[in-house]
Amino acid sequence: MAEKRNIFLIGPMGAGKSTIGRQLSQQLSMEFFDSDQEIERRTGADVSWVFDLEGEEGFREREEKIINELTEKKGIVLATGGGSIKSKETRNRLSARGLVVYLATTIEKQMARTQRDKKRPLLQLDHTGSEVLEKLANERNPLYEKIADMTINTDDKSAKMVANQIIELL
Repeated sequence: MAEKRNIFLIGPMGAGKSTIGRQLSQQLSMEFFDSDQEIERRTGADVSWVFDLEGEEGFREREEKIINELTEKKGIVLATGGGSIKSKETRNRLSARGLVVYLATTIEKQMARTQRDKKRPLLQLDHTGSEVLEKLANERNPLYEKIADMTINTDDKSAKMVANQIIELL
């Protein structure tokens, strides 16, 4: 890869975007960013607290602004928040400014990977986790598919295997 293109990882919570992103950035010697971590760094509070305080709408506005800034950089790997693709502007920016990789996973795998994670604001609501994940999948999966340059299922693969698969496809 003579000219390093941005690589943007999209997909639902628990798909492995952050873990795979770190792996990719190491292997490709690119800078890694995670939009949720960037929100936490800038606000000094965790994502769930920002979400509670500002509501989903306020959180999404903040997320959209941060993703806009990050996607203007060159040669980065960015793990986006699962709901970031709800914003048409964010979808357009991701598509225009880099290679978009959709990390797909099943509801069962998401449940297994996120069950002890208290930093998932949408899973802290009064529903069963699988109902919430099902609803989010129905709403978001078509958006992920629409903007993805490539789709990789992460279910039975290690982060290193998925990173290698992405690099191979590049």
